[in-house]
This record gives sequence, structure tokens and C-alpha cells, in this order.
Amino acid sequence: MRVAEFVTATLIALASIYLMWKSGEGPSWDPTVKRFANIGINIDNSGPGSGFWPFWLSVVMMVSAFAVLGNALLGKSELSRSRKPFLTHFGLRMMLSVGGALFGFILLIEFIGFYGAIPLFLFYYIYFLGRHSLALAMGIAVAVPVFCFFFFDVAIRIVLPKGLLEPAFLPLYEIFL
Repeated sequence: MRVAEFVTATLIALASIYLMWKSGEGPSWDPTVKRFANIGINIDNSGPGSGFWPFWLSVVMMVSAFAVLGNALLGKSELSRSRKPFLTHFGLRMMLSVGGALFGFILLIEFIGFYGAIPLFLFYYIYFLGRHSLALAMGIAVAVPVFCFFFFDVAIRIVLPKGLLEPAFLPLYEIFL
């Protein structure tokens, strides 16, 4: 447990630094505005830039990670003094089966789009991992992408990636848009 606490806190601190750096990129870096306007220093009364919230949330995340590291170093919590393993064999198997499915889902989005990948992921998760009925797994695996299509693509006009399934959506766009 102690090693897991150190590793997790270090990874979160590194991710925080990366996110702080990335929050300064993009449209918030306007050459007409001085350099740090996006992280809360309001120079021309234009308000904070697009990186304001990501930067300061990343700072809070990094401070929290350092607090966890400090507690681990000082042995203040029971977990930081524990010598038990972080993952049992069952926990590792579950982490790999869920993490592997999630990684496969993300890869499939590139090829068959969100609306093709999400039903596969949901079916696998509900039927195989959750051991629920076939009817429930099929019902949710079909209902969620349909709801997402009408909510994102039709209602709020945020087009999700469709990959190779794009031609199947063209008639739907003609009907609903």
C-alpha cells in the first residue's frame, strides 16, 4: 500500500504539472494580451482566458498530491504504514479486464466511431463483467447510443466521431437536422 500511495501521488503531481503547462496553450494565448492573462492575472480587463480554470484546478490537484506524499513520508495514515499488497490477484484481474476494455473502447472510437464503440463496451461490461441478463445488456447497449445521438448530435449539435459508420448517419441528419 505504501508504494502504491507514493506512485499514485507522484503520477498525479506529474499530471498536474502537464495540465498546468497545457492550460497556457490554445486561444488563451493572444499576442495582444500580456503573457499570463490566462492564469488569472487580468491585464486588460478582458477577463480570464480559457486556461484559467484548468490551471488553478491543476494547482489544487498538485497541492493535494504533495499532501498525500507528505503524509506517506511521515507515515501519518494507517495505509502509509501498511505493508499489504496494493492489488490482490482478483483486483489485478479486474483492473486488467476493465482497463483493457476501456482501452479497446478508446481505440475502436477511431475506427467505428463513438456510436459503434459504446454499444460494444457497454455490452461487454454489463453482460460479461456484470453478469446481467442478455436482454438488459442488449437494451442498454442499444438505448445509450440512441439517447447520445439525439442529445449530442441533434439537440445540442455536438457531433461525436462516427468513423467508418458515418454513411449510416447521413439519412438521420437529413431527417433531424
